[in-house]
Formats: sequence, structure tokens, C-alpha cells
Amino acid sequence: MDLLMLSVIAIVALALLFDFTNGFHDAANSVATVVATRALPAKWAPAFSAFFNFVAYFVVGLAVANTVGKVVNSEYSGVAVIFAALIGAITWNYVTWYVGMPSSSSHALIGGLIGGGLAAGWTDAIEWSSVEKVLMAIVASPVVAFTVAFLAMFLVAGLQKLTKWHDNHPAFKVGQLISAAAVSFGHGANDAQKTVGVIAALLLGTGVGGAAKDAEGNITVAEWIPVAAYGAIAVGTLWGGWKIIETMGLKITTLHANSGVAANIGAVTAIFGATGYGIPISTTHAAASSVAGGGVASGRGMNVRVFGEMVVAWIITIPATASIAFFLYKMTQLPTAAAWLSVGSVLFVLFGWIAYAMTHSIGAEEVAAEIPPEEVLEEHIPAVPHLEGHGPVE
Repeated sequence: MDLLMLSVIAIVALALLFDFTNGFHDAANSVATVVATRALPAKWAPAFSAFFNFVAYFVVGLAVANTVGKVVNSEYSGVAVIFAALIGAITWNYVTWYVGMPSSSSHALIGGLIGGGLAAGWTDAIEWSSVEKVLMAIVASPVVAFTVAFLAMFLVAGLQKLTKWHDNHPAFKVGQLISAAAVSFGHGANDAQKTVGVIAALLLGTGVGGAAKDAEGNITVAEWIPVAAYGAIAVGTLWGGWKIIETMGLKITTLHANSGVAANIGAVTAIFGATGYGIPISTTHAAASSVAGGGVASGRGMNVRVFGEMVVAWIITIPATASIAFFLYKMTQLPTAAAWLSVGSVLFVLFGWIAYAMTHSIGAEEVAAEIPPEEVLEEHIPAVPHLEGHGPVE
């Protein structure tokens, strides 16, 4: 086995590691609402989400993978570029997860690809039409998710007026589970494809096989690639990203089952719409914005400081990961000894810190302990303003 093939195998493994980080980093998108409202026990929520992450493999195509796979033109998407892009994205995912910041794995990856591509061939290396799709989604997806969740909350309120159901009625919890399953399905459908796209770009750039372009320029891949990608993201979700679940479910707003349903409806609308158009949307942006929309419409408001910090993180994600990838690629182009020393040092520090972080993270028990009992929530939080007179019903 030659050096190129060994390098490709190593980068494919790195891509699957990114997919794993995507799973646990974005697990909150699917399960934060059901955990926060006790619709599902915290310890079961990741397995619930992981199942639907993987089920998406049997349903969706490769539209998103095609967009991601074309960000860097194939003549530039060699081992060094994809390596730099993945390290930039993995670094960003672990840092934001460690501090509990719901940031976009998708945009971290796109930023890494842009940075690596620019370092290799400047603007000629980038397929800007693919980047434009991502940039449009940065603005559109949070707006769509927030707006749909906000409006959905009023529909839920109307239902409550007719039925006299309280905010945590079992019917809303059933609705949460159904809508959370849809969010999990959408997360797998959109985000696992991004890893498929990266691996396809690598295989096309190196010419080792396993990926090809048809007459229309669309990418086709060997079956093992999507199977591995959907499996890796499901395993990552199963591991759980409890620090971000804590932020998404408990710190943006106070969720009840009724507003949790509305939030999930907003997220599903944005995620499914983008996936259908082949746009690599940030499921994190959609989920966090929908939680805020449901919270505001329900009268619970939102934590402006926390949401503001998230928006700042969203804005700097692509520049930050592009910068990391740009400089890491340049390190790989140093004279052989200097390249091995500098890149090896970076990887040693990065993966040493990752090992520490993963063995010192909070788990389901710690997050579950922070969730107030339903009776405490109902006692201390006023009824939804537009449901005045129709508060908790025994």
C-alpha cells in the first residue's frame, strides 16, 4: 500500500471523527427540548435521536453532499487541503462544545474547506456558487426557524384555548417526541451528507476511486461512504453533547411541552426545506432560533445575553475555521522535517486536550438534576399571556 492510499485512509478516518463530533455537538438540536420538558428521560434521549439520525440514510439522496463536495474544486481538493479543513472544523467543534456554545458544525466545515482551498489555490480553488448557498442559509435559516416557531406557538395557544390543556399536557409531550424524531431525522439527513461530500471531494481530488462525477457534474459515491457517515454521526449523537444540551434546553428560555412542540416545528421546517434544496444548513442555527421563537411567543422571553453570544459565535465560525485551516495547510507545505514537527506538535496538543475534555465533561445525570420539577415550573412561572385564564389544568 503506497503513501497516498495510507494518507487517504487516514483522512477518511479524520472525516468520520468530524462526523462523530458533529453528532454529539449537534445532539442538542434534536433532544434539548424533550430533555428540558421531561418528555423523555435525559439518559434515553441520545439513543432516541441517534436512531433517527441513521434512519435518514435509507430515505434521502446526496443533494447536500454534492454542494459540500464542490466547495473546493477537485483539482485542489487533495490530502493536505481536506486535512487542514477537517482539523479546523474539529478544533472549532470541540472548543465550542467545551464551553457549551451551540455553534454550527456545518459552517465550521465549510469555513475549513474555504480556508484550505484558499491556501492551496487562492480564489481559483473555491466554487463560489456552493459557498453562496451556505451564506444565504446563514441568514435565512435562523429567520425561518424563529418565525415558524413563533407562529406555531400561537397555533398551539389556540389549541389550548379549545381544549383547556395545560402547558405540559401529555398530548404536547407526545407531539414533542414526534417532532423531535423529525428534527433528528433532518439532522442526520443534512449533516451526515456533509461528511459524505468531504470524503467524495478527497477521493475525487486524489483519484483513488470510490467517488465520481456524472455527465451533469453531480457526485456519485460508493455505498460504504454514506453508511459510514450516517453511522458515525449516530454514534456521536449517542455519546451526547450534554454541555450544549444544557445551554439549548435550559439557558435560552424556559421551555414547556407546548413551546417545545412549537420550537421543534420551526426547526423541522427550516432543516427539511434546506435539505430538499441541497443547502448545507446549520441545524444548530435552526434549532436555537426556533427555541428562542417558541420562548418569546409563549411569553417566557429569552436570555438575550446567551442568544447574543451564540450569534457572535455564528458570525465568527467561518472566518475562525478558515483561518485555522489556512495556516495548517501552510504548515504542511514547509520543508519535510519542519512540516512534520509543526503539524505533529499541533496535533499532539489538540488531541491531548480533546482526550482531557471528553473525560471531564458533564453527563445526562448532571443536566437532569438542573431541570426543575414540573410542579415547580408551573408554580413560579406565570401562564402564557395569550392563554390568560387557561393556565395549568389538573
